Amino acid sequence: MANKKVSEFVEVRLPKLGESISEAAIITWYKKIGDYIEKDEILLEVATDKVDAEVHATASGIVNKILYKENEVAQVGDVIAVIKISGSEESKKPSKKQSVSSDKKTPVISSEKASDKKKNQSSVSATHFVVNKDVFISPLIESIARKHHISYEELARIPATGKDNRLRKSDVMRYIEEGRPFKFAQPVVEKSEFQIPDLQFDKGTGKIVPMDRMRQMIADHMVFSKHTSPHVTAYVEADVTNMVAWRNTMKKPFLEKYQQKLTFTPLFIEAVAKAIKDFPNINSSLDGKNIIVKGEINIGMATALPTGNLIVPVVKNADKKPLQTLAEETNTLVTKARNSKLTADDTSGSTFTISNVGTFGSLMGTPIINQPEAAILATGIIKKRPEVIEKEEGDVIEIRSMMYLSLSFDHRIVDGYLAGSFLRKIADYMEGFDGSRKI
Repeated sequence: MANKKVSEFVEVRLPKLGESISEAAIITWYKKIGDYIEKDEILLEVATDKVDAEVHATASGIVNKILYKENEVAQVGDVIAVIKISGSEESKKPSKKQSVSSDKKTPVISSEKASDKKKNQSSVSATHFVVNKDVFISPLIESIARKHHISYEELARIPATGKDNRLRKSDVMRYIEEGRPFKFAQPVVEKSEFQIPDLQFDKGTGKIVPMDRMRQMIADHMVFSKHTSPHVTAYVEADVTNMVAWRNTMKKPFLEKYQQKLTFTPLFIEAVAKAIKDFPNINSSLDGKNIIVKGEINIGMATALPTGNLIVPVVKNADKKPLQTLAEETNTLVTKARNSKLTADDTSGSTFTISNVGTFGSLMGTPIINQPEAAILATGIIKKRPEVIEKEEGDVIEIRSMMYLSLSFDHRIVDGYLAGSFLRKIADYMEGFDGSRKI
């Protein structure tokens, strides 16, 4: 007597993936319709902007229905697949044909096709980019990369530990904790491209001083910046007589009231932050063919360390802070730099940088852009000299405190009009400083 065949269908629903997560993008189906799957075997992989997760089969049987395609978005609790459970022994075992087909990997969307797919996506970015043939990037990884300004080319160099060379969150976070060793690695030059000639220069002899790790990183950063951004430098001269006189008058009262030294740095930061609000496009960076105009104004200030190396601590949200807070933060950051106590948070997130070359007696400078920013300002030494001043009664010669400002900018995204207007606005704020200002 033949065995009676009893069939049952089990629905596979998108599980809850965490607090505040209501939907997920289908990334990869590891089985297709007709394939046999064991209970607890991985059926598919999904991703949100917070987590990547594997969804397991809730029963053994044949995949009967797949209700969502790759890159489509499902809500938590939605039925995403149906498994057919059969009482007959033969249906519990995969056929040879099924075994072969289930081993095949579902094709993944390439980066060339990603732009076409985006038109049909919901708020969850479900595009499954392929940086190269070995590295896959999920929306979660893409979100982390954008937050830390990591390019796809840099992601492609991170060792991946996931299935089929897939990058996991732990891979990227470990890479960031290690200091992003491939941040400034250059792409391999094809034979058809220009090759730098191997010139044998006579470098002379003398004491050999190995570069420490920070100096090596600075060197890589500077070369990378010049290699990446077409640098152009603009100059203006500012009459900072009123600012200098006010600061000299207020140094002692400021210290007594706020217990903080009043240097020129917070005054410069204040003027720059105001000018950025007038010309927000200067506060940007380039991501492929997109310009990212930053919502926050975080001013980095190039600071020399006791070792002679340079570091850039950051004053966050400089446009929203009063002068006394700017003074306190700049003093704290400089002290921490001198004592080698700066944290990663102290030196991250800058959107525009100031380099005070006047500290070393330099008249002016041509600073190198602090990547991935669009521009950097150098402030020269403040020098007293005779200047011709136009007044109603005629021209007169007065002793004025003068300073050169130089702005290096990335000509890919900043043109001369924007750079010149922004630089002139900084000088205007410095020259228009209120000498009767109260503290």
